[in-house]
Amino acid sequence: MRVQICAVGRLKAAPEKHLLDDYISRLDATGRGIGISALPVCEVEEKRRLQGSELMEREAELLLAAIPKGALIIALDERGRIETSEAFAKRIGTLRDSGAADLAFLIGGANGLAPALRERASHVMAFGAMTWPHMLVRVMLAEQLYRAVTILSGHPYHRA
Repeated sequence: MRVQICAVGRLKAAPEKHLLDDYISRLDATGRGIGISALPVCEVEEKRRLQGSELMEREAELLLAAIPKGALIIALDERGRIETSEAFAKRIGTLRDSGAADLAFLIGGANGLAPALRERASHVMAFGAMTWPHMLVRVMLAEQLYRAVTILSGHPYHRA
């Protein structure tokens, strides 16, 4: 199963970018042995000056156009479900075992994800009730994806 993070906005060369690249590389190296690989992080950006719901709808169009056709979608949203790392790993393993070819994690822009995009997702998850910077959410998600493959493969990285 191929896993991709697709987000609104561009991550500049910064510490977050280095962390993101490191976790994606680890995810890919560790995951390949258990049938999970990482696609490059996808970044989309609307250049026009749109506002509110119009901007969210346009960002949703860009996100959907950027992910593999037929990919299962997991949306990151503050209204999503909070789960443990073990439960997240189990979800990833179940999707892999069910034959899912592509899994896309979508991170919205400053206004969040359009409601229609959240509804289209097979799952909506959150990293708690707090608001996180979108650039950090990418790193947090990449780390949790890496942690999930280490849990699934029995690697000692995760200590419960």
